[in-house]
Amino acid sequence: MDTRVTQLAELDLRAWSAERLDRVEQALSTWVAPDGPAGLGQAMRYAVLDGGKRLRPLLVLAAAEAVGGNMQAALRAACAVELIHAYSLVHDDMPCMDNDVLRRGKPTVHVQFGEASALLAGDALQALAFELLTPDDGSVPEPMQARLCRLLARAAGSAGMAGGQAIDLASVGVKLNEAQLREMHRLKTGALLQGSVLMGATCGEVTAVEQQALSNYGAAIGLAFQVVDDILDVTADSATLGKTAGKDAEQDKPTYVSILGLERSRVYAQELLAQALAALDASGLAETRALSALADMVVNRVS
Repeated sequence: MDTRVTQLAELDLRAWSAERLDRVEQALSTWVAPDGPAGLGQAMRYAVLDGGKRLRPLLVLAAAEAVGGNMQAALRAACAVELIHAYSLVHDDMPCMDNDVLRRGKPTVHVQFGEASALLAGDALQALAFELLTPDDGSVPEPMQARLCRLLARAAGSAGMAGGQAIDLASVGVKLNEAQLREMHRLKTGALLQGSVLMGATCGEVTAVEQQALSNYGAAIGLAFQVVDDILDVTADSATLGKTAGKDAEQDKPTYVSILGLERSRVYAQELLAQALAALDASGLAETRALSALADMVVNRVS
């Protein structure tokens, strides 16, 4: 039997995730305080707590464990990347962008709190992410703080998530080819997922070979996540997704399904999974079961 299949069988991903997600949820609840002025804290907590897959924090923690990293730093990095993800969703859902009313099975932040409060909540979540990465208690060495901040800033900025969103907004009603679509999603979705893996690796000591392999793994699952998202947008309903289904087609946005077709998109997702698992094999790291199982979950999820 293939060793990777054996590893997937040996790891109980549900149990592994539950223990780590409990730590992440407790930390987020502590660090995203409810007492921000004029209800800002409540809007921030509404945006972050009690919902979402928490895939990005799990990738941080899995990568940190794979390299024997500083787990205090990894927990802060896991929460920081989730705050960036949450802020991006708050802003993406606003009327000036995707104009969506449903997220994680509940009204979006601007619907619940108003547009101005949603904008400020997103801004504050972004700032808090970098505050978490720079504690003054000695738990995270300062050189590691700097590396983590750089990775997160690059993944979230114009060379990453924000740049991809700009391309996305400019591409409504525009016919893109597959290469152009791939570049958009590499930035919009993939950069933060890949950055999560690299942030976890930065919490430990890695060789150049290990670093490159983990980067390749993160790139593959980052793209796979978006391919599967495009598939689910046309095959699942809103209740299953926790967000409005069919929105991409309604807004005439280019997707993998619109360019490749549904069946070819499904095949491509499996090809990307194979690339991710091959990258883990190439890393030579002894403990990559959680990363393997997370890749499998990304591609074979139903919501």
